[in-house]
Amino acid sequence: MPREPVTLLRAVEGTEIPSGAKVTLPEGAWLVVQQSLGGTFTLMTDRGLLVRIDAGDADALGAAFEAQARAAAEVRAAALEGPFEEAKVWEALRQVYDPEIPSSIVELGLVYGVRSEPVEGGVRVIVEMTLTAPGCGVGPVLVEDVRRGCLAVPGVKDAEVDLVFDPPWDPSRMSEAARLQLGFM
Repeated sequence: MPREPVTLLRAVEGTEIPSGAKVTLPEGAWLVVQQSLGGTFTLMTDRGLLVRIDAGDADALGAAFEAQARAAAEVRAAALEGPFEEAKVWEALRQVYDPEIPSSIVELGLVYGVRSEPVEGGVRVIVEMTLTAPGCGVGPVLVEDVRRGCLAVPGVKDAEVDLVFDPPWDPSRMSEAARLQLGFM
């Protein structure tokens, strides 16, 4: 979606970026789309604040956004069909985007590892990941996105996200594609 203004069709709860604070945006609020990836939307308010709106509230932005969120969900679901495979966990993680940076957490190098262990009725997935900065206010949002993404993978009955800061993240952990996209090359 281009960076064009939208007016909220109804009041909606969002997450302030980078603080992670919850904020209620009123019906009629004027916003400019900054990023639209993975079915979530990062928007700038008329006061210059960045706010993330989740896919479940895309209808507040309009029919085109709701359709985009639905399409992203369908693509994710199709990619994850069939029995459990760890590769499908990685695919689910590739659909989790930092709300400030237009790259997935996998491309950014924030995911340090994925492992699975059998549990009754399926598997438990453990994701070890970090953040670009230890004090990142949207850390809990990303952790919940990762957890939800893992639970969408067939056969996953439980998902745990271990947030670690050793080794610390730095831009050298980004994929070549992410470094190129973000101007690090």
